[in-house]
Amino acid sequence: MKAIGIADTTFARYDMAASAIDELSSLGTGFVISRYTVPGIKDLPVACKILFERDHCDLVIALGMPGPKPVDKTSAHIASSGLMQVQLEKSRHIIEVFVHEDEAQDEDTLARLMDRRAREHARNAFNLLFYQQRLTRDAGQGLRQGFPDAGPLQGDHGSTGGRH
Repeated sequence: MKAIGIADTTFARYDMAASAIDELSSLGTGFVISRYTVPGIKDLPVACKILFERDHCDLVIALGMPGPKPVDKTSAHIASSGLMQVQLEKSRHIIEVFVHEDEAQDEDTLARLMDRRAREHARNAFNLLFYQQRLTRDAGQGLRQGFPDAGPLQGDHGSTGGRH
């Protein structure tokens, strides 16, 4: 049985973990979920490490909401760097799901964005663990989490037809 970790924060203004857990539960079985909540995004790297070590998670989804100020952007960068370090140390994926408070013009749009991004990344995590070929199939398709997909570029841009 696989174990999926969910690390989230009390600083976030929306319970993205509940959205991710709900989405994962709708996708199938064969996994357990462990949740670990911390105060803020700079606490997420150690939360993920704890989930890997204590709960033996195969993958962790790290959910956070940086605020709109320059100091918040710096904190998000620091947290992201810490998450990368834990991934490399543990040789396990951490799906970073940050929604910056200034990504939406109003609170309703922000709540929808946070829900959608958490759910779409939960599907990515599920596919990464159980159906990695789905991600390969979607490579280069301009998929976005939380916003409409950008779509693939059109035309021949030096494609090798899939051969390297």
